[in-house]
Amino acid sequence: MFEIMHHGAVDGVTGSCHELRLASGDSVLVDCGLFQGAESLDRETGNEDFNRKQIDFSLDGVRALVVTHCHIDHVGRIPFLLAAGFDGPIYATEATAHLLPLVIEDAIKVGISRDERLIRSVLAKLRSLLVAVPYKQWFAVAGVAGLRGKFQCAGHILGSAYVEFDVALAKPSQRVVFSGDLGAPYSPLLPAPKAPYRADTLVIESTYGDRVHESRRQRRAQLQRVIEACFENGGSVLIPAFSIGRTQELLYELEEIIHRVERDLARKAGRGVGLPAQSQAWPALTEGGSDFVGGGHAPDRVSNNVWEHLDIIVDSPLAAEFTASYRALKHLWDAEARRKVKAGRHPLAFDQVLTINSHAEHLQTVEYLRKTGRPAIVIAASGMCAGGRIQNYLKALLPDERTDVLFVGYQARGTPGRDIQTYGPRFSQGRSPGYVVLDGERVDIKAGVYTLGGYSAHADQKDLLNFVKRMRHKPKHIRIVHGDDAAKRELQRLYRELLPETEVVIG
Repeated sequence: MFEIMHHGAVDGVTGSCHELRLASGDSVLVDCGLFQGAESLDRETGNEDFNRKQIDFSLDGVRALVVTHCHIDHVGRIPFLLAAGFDGPIYATEATAHLLPLVIEDAIKVGISRDERLIRSVLAKLRSLLVAVPYKQWFAVAGVAGLRGKFQCAGHILGSAYVEFDVALAKPSQRVVFSGDLGAPYSPLLPAPKAPYRADTLVIESTYGDRVHESRRQRRAQLQRVIEACFENGGSVLIPAFSIGRTQELLYELEEIIHRVERDLARKAGRGVGLPAQSQAWPALTEGGSDFVGGGHAPDRVSNNVWEHLDIIVDSPLAAEFTASYRALKHLWDAEARRKVKAGRHPLAFDQVLTINSHAEHLQTVEYLRKTGRPAIVIAASGMCAGGRIQNYLKALLPDERTDVLFVGYQARGTPGRDIQTYGPRFSQGRSPGYVVLDGERVDIKAGVYTLGGYSAHADQKDLLNFVKRMRHKPKHIRIVHGDDAAKRELQRLYRELLPETEVVIG
C-alpha cells in the first residue's frame, strides 16, 4: 500500500525529512531540513558528521519534494538534495515559495560557500523546480500515480502548512497527514491551524508534547514585565530569534505593548492617543515567578516611560528582508493584524525599530552597547545562538552583569542557547558564573538569563491533542516525530489514552 520512512527529526527536533513511498516504488519527500546542535554530531566521535547533514539515503523513486515551511531545519538540506541529482518538482504554499529562495541563499552562504556563481546556480535551479500552490487546493504529485496533496494552514510561520495526501490506489483510499510544525492558536499575525476532517495515518511533531503554554495575554504581560525588570539593570536585553517567524512576532507584540503604554500615559495626561513617540537617534548619544524561568536580578517593575524612547534593534539583514516580505504578504495576516493596519498602525515598522544592515554597523553597535550599557532590545539570529550576529553580542555582553538574555524559542540539545539556559542561572543563584563556548571561545555568563516558554511558534501539548480530537475521522496510525525523548513518550501516552485502538508509535 505505502511505506513511511524518516531521514531526520526522529531522534530530536532538527533535520526534518520524511518519505512517503507507494507500492509502485515511487515516492515523495516531505521537507529536507538541516541537522543542528547535538543532532549534527557523530555520536561516537563527537565531531560533525557531514554525511548526516547531507543526503545519506537513496533517491531512487523520489519524484517530488513537498515543503511544509521554510525554517532551516525543514529546508536546509535542499542544496545537497539538488547536488545529489534531484530534479523533480518542489511543491510549497505561495508564501513559502516566495520566502524559500531567501532562506536557501542564506543557508548556502553560512554553511556551504560564498561563491556567488555557485549561489546563483543553485537558486536558479531551485526557482525552476518550485511550484507554488494555494492553500486548500488539491494538486497531483507529478510522477507519482494515484497521489495528490493539499496544503492546510499550520499557523507556525507565514506560509507554513500541514500536508494532506490522498493515496487513491490504496483500497480503500488512504488519507496520510504530515503535520510539519503546527503553530499555537492566537499566535501574532497568523490564523490558527484547524484540524483536518480525516486522517488514516498521521505523522505529527511533538516539540512541546510534554508542556502547556501560557495564554497570549499572559505571555505578552510576561514579556513586558521581564523587559521592564531587565532595564532596571541598566543594560541591554538580547533576544536570539529566528529571522523568519519569531522576529516578526516579537516586533508585533512589542508594538502592541508600546501602543498600550502610550495609550495609558495619554489617558493619564488627559490627551488623545497617538502613535508611539519617535525614538532617539541611534547611536547618537554621548557615553556618560512562576511565569518565567531565569536568572534575573532586578525588581519587577520600572516606569512605563522607558518604552517611549526605547530602541528595538533588529540586527539581521535576512530578518529585515523577511519582515519586508511579511508586510508584502499581509493579505495572509489574521483579522486582528489587518484591523491594526486599517487603523493606521504599523505592527512591523514602527518608530522604535532600528535595522542594522552592514557588518561594520553591526560591529559598531556591539561595541557601543558594550561600552555604554545603554538600554535597548536587540533581536538577532540565530535563534539557538549557533551562529549569526547574536554570537558577537553574546561574546561582548554575557560577562556584563547589566545584560539580560531572553529566550523565546526552543533551544535544541548541544546548541549554545541550551548551554546558556542551563548554566547561566548559576550566577543569579549566588554561585560562580557558568560559561558557554562560542566560536571556540569560553565566555563567562554573568548576565541574567530568562526563558519565556509561552513564546513558542509551536503548538503545545493541549494543541497537539486537540489537533487529533477535532478530526471527524480519527487516525488508525500515529507516528510521533520531531521532539526530545520525554516529549515524545508523554505525547504517545496521551494519544494512547485518547485513542485506545489506534497504533501510536515513536518514529
